[in-house]
Amino acid sequence: MTDSDSIAITNARVLTLRSPESGNAPRRGSDLSELGVLDRGWVLVQGGRIRDLGNGTPPEFTAETRIIDARGKVVMPALVDCHTHACFLGDRNDEFEARLAGAEYLEILAAGGGIMSTVRSVRNASETELVEALLRRLEQTARLGTGTIEVKSGYGLDPDTELKMLRAIHAAAGRTPQTVIPTFLGAHALDSDADDPDHAVNRIITEALPAVAAAFPGIVCDAYCEEGAWSFADCRRLFESAVQLGCGVRVHTDQFNSLGMTRFAIELGARSVDHLEATTPEDLRHLAASSTIGVLLPSSGFSLDDRYAAGRELVDLGGAIAVASNFNPGSAPSPSLTFAMALACRKCRLKPAEVITAATFNAACVLGLQDEVGSLEIGKRADLLLLDTADERTLGVEVAGPGPVAVMLEGRWFHTGWPDPA
Repeated sequence: MTDSDSIAITNARVLTLRSPESGNAPRRGSDLSELGVLDRGWVLVQGGRIRDLGNGTPPEFTAETRIIDARGKVVMPALVDCHTHACFLGDRNDEFEARLAGAEYLEILAAGGGIMSTVRSVRNASETELVEALLRRLEQTARLGTGTIEVKSGYGLDPDTELKMLRAIHAAAGRTPQTVIPTFLGAHALDSDADDPDHAVNRIITEALPAVAAAFPGIVCDAYCEEGAWSFADCRRLFESAVQLGCGVRVHTDQFNSLGMTRFAIELGARSVDHLEATTPEDLRHLAASSTIGVLLPSSGFSLDDRYAAGRELVDLGGAIAVASNFNPGSAPSPSLTFAMALACRKCRLKPAEVITAATFNAACVLGLQDEVGSLEIGKRADLLLLDTADERTLGVEVAGPGPVAVMLEGRWFHTGWPDPA
């Protein structure tokens, strides 16, 4: 199919995710449930973009337009996964069995396992090996409905390997129809293999961060602020330097312990604070009143300790939320964002419509891509899903389902099942 070809999807229940009230701002409160539904909708795609869409009887299309009858099924924006660690090599199978035997995640990390075991595999890998491994995982996520995906570094913990990871993520982005957004996470763990861990921390702040900012201008800087990982003080030094270098800020915070980073990150103007399983009620209120988005990662609670962020409370306080997979080899070994969405309904007590918005438009806002993806609107990328259901609430009800029957990325069919539009 060439860019000049056009496709029209008709007779669909179209979730546009358009919200005239909120415009391009993250959705909050009751607006989270407004999916912009066209009950008898149609969408016209040309040149990789949404050319037109509407409700009811569609216009006359050109003879060259390929028409797909959705037969009343749901058509919606492709998912946006705004928090993943999908660039890695090796496995954490021994860690999994250790946790089954009763070992705690932070205990394994303190003993030099967990994240560090993946760090060793990544350090020993070539850039080409990282690219190929990431491409395989990107294909998995795309088949499951993810059209846009953020991928963090963080399994290097030294300047050279962090840059190697970011180059690999950039190279993989050029070989997939997905939109791939790299994030710098040099502050992922303390380097227990270093002769002087404090010196290793300083190298991330004074060497890796400037080198990354120069090679990837405007890249977002992330950190894991937690006991046994990066301290509040070191994260603060990192983020203040990142802001001076023109980098945005995100942070893993309150996964196991509340260390004060959530409040600081909000005051710094962080794009998002992610995890939030241990966030205090006071900090939830502070977050809800801010422009920072709370990213919920329920697959971690499912895999580790059955603790989850207070999503319902945050929404009811007026906060903006997103839901992401946290895909990684240890604490969230699942490429499925739809699985995380189903968990967010059950464990964070969100409604299916709220979860859909959180995993599309609001997730796009976390990445600064809401002008391109996250909703079906004229001029945006034609990234969309055809679901095998006429009721979008199935995304919250169904657990570990087969995924969408058709995935379109930038106007081209990436994966098709029923109906077969190929």
